[in-house]
Amino acid sequence: MQTFYKICILLTIVGGINWGLIGLFQFDFVGWLLGGSASVWSRIVFTLVGVAAICGIPTLFSEQVGEE
Repeated sequence: MQTFYKICILLTIVGGINWGLIGLFQFDFVGWLLGGSASVWSRIVFTLVGVAAICGIPTLFSEQVGEE
């Protein structure tokens, strides 16, 4: 389960950085990297980022945040 949450955090970070680039520079890095915002691959990545963010919600309510 630990690996699953690390992947979720990684995808959430990618999404956050991408949104930061969009906000600051109007540059969609994921879309650029994968062939445009409407390409199938970029839509898959955006969907995975969204699912990862949803899967990370329970960690907000966990008392073990930051503990190994």
